[in-house]
Amino acid sequence: MRISTNTLFEMGSGKLGTLQAAMLKTQQQISTNLRIQSPSDDPVAAASALGVNQAISVNSQFSINRQNATSALNQQESILASVTSLLQSTKDIVVAAGNSTINDEDRQTYVTQLKSKFDELMGLANTRDARGDYIFGGYQTASKPFTVSATGASYTGDQGQRMLQVGPTRQLAVSDSGSAVFESGKTGNGVFATAANAANTGSGVISPGAVSDTSQLNGHSYTLTFSVDAVTGATTYLVNESPAAVPPVSPAAQTYTSGQAITVNGQQFDISGVPADGDSFTIEPSKSQSVFTTLQDLINTLSVPGAGNPGQSRQANGLSAASSNIDNALASVSAVRTTIGSKLNEIDSLESTGSDLKIQYTKTLSDLQDIDPIEAYSLFTQQQLTLTAAQKSFITISGLSLFNMLK
Repeated sequence: MRISTNTLFEMGSGKLGTLQAAMLKTQQQISTNLRIQSPSDDPVAAASALGVNQAISVNSQFSINRQNATSALNQQESILASVTSLLQSTKDIVVAAGNSTINDEDRQTYVTQLKSKFDELMGLANTRDARGDYIFGGYQTASKPFTVSATGASYTGDQGQRMLQVGPTRQLAVSDSGSAVFESGKTGNGVFATAANAANTGSGVISPGAVSDTSQLNGHSYTLTFSVDAVTGATTYLVNESPAAVPPVSPAAQTYTSGQAITVNGQQFDISGVPADGDSFTIEPSKSQSVFTTLQDLINTLSVPGAGNPGQSRQANGLSAASSNIDNALASVSAVRTTIGSKLNEIDSLESTGSDLKIQYTKTLSDLQDIDPIEAYSLFTQQQLTLTAAQKSFITISGLSLFNMLK
């Protein structure tokens, strides 16, 4: 079969084009360090690489979320540290105000300090984050969560906790509602709260008390009403239960002795001093109380003159209640801070796992699509030599002619 000069030229130039394209492809792989330049180069590996790239992207987003969560939790922890310090200094004022040697003028100085601390606490509770959202408003991030009221402060937020996805199967709360932080402290000793009637005229002071027998607790309220015999001067008290029990908890009047322990259905406390005829004291189950209410009650207690037995006992009872309530508020804030610390530790653990996954994904992706440098450079050199030889051969062959044989 005879091959025409045109056919020979087309075959030669086509082969040269193929060799040059192969070399350029290898050159591109070397320059990008990628074996797969298009899905057609290796469809299976290309599909796997796409999945790994998506996993890397998701893992990176989790890392960003963890950074945002850490920032939010650290800011909240900083605020709660300030709240803790404020409440501890308030407790110092309570102790100082309980000194029997101070006068009403001294108490007014403490009132001024407490009002300043109230305003400071209000500012901390209404703190905004870097985006301008209120931290302790739950989902209501656009409106101020706490506003001053007659009893302390009103909470207008909700119970929501903002969440962030910090891992493939883990959502983490990065905020706490103002109610959980500032309104979850219990009154009294945490189980029951004792209080003196504001209208008492004697010098009786009731202690916070403690639980002596949990099996007898029934969640009822009790009132101790005192009577003083006009002839003998003997003081007795009668215990009334609400709702009423049958038989009654104290069917007959009990003799009162100052400082002697009194036990009512597993609740033990004492009353010291000299209650007047008709004075009364209450024992009620503990309930949640806003720390703002605790501060406002303390301000009200110290704002009233403390002269005479009624004034002194009123001050003592008010300070005792404030001391217990502040301790409970501190315990509530401490519990939230402990939770924040646990979350930060968990984030550190998740970040470590995420870093390990990133290394694993990167290696898998490299195995799928990266070139072997030695193999690629060797192939490029071979292709370059082949192309050079083919070009020389093509020039030589295309120059052959019968005319060259004529002399």
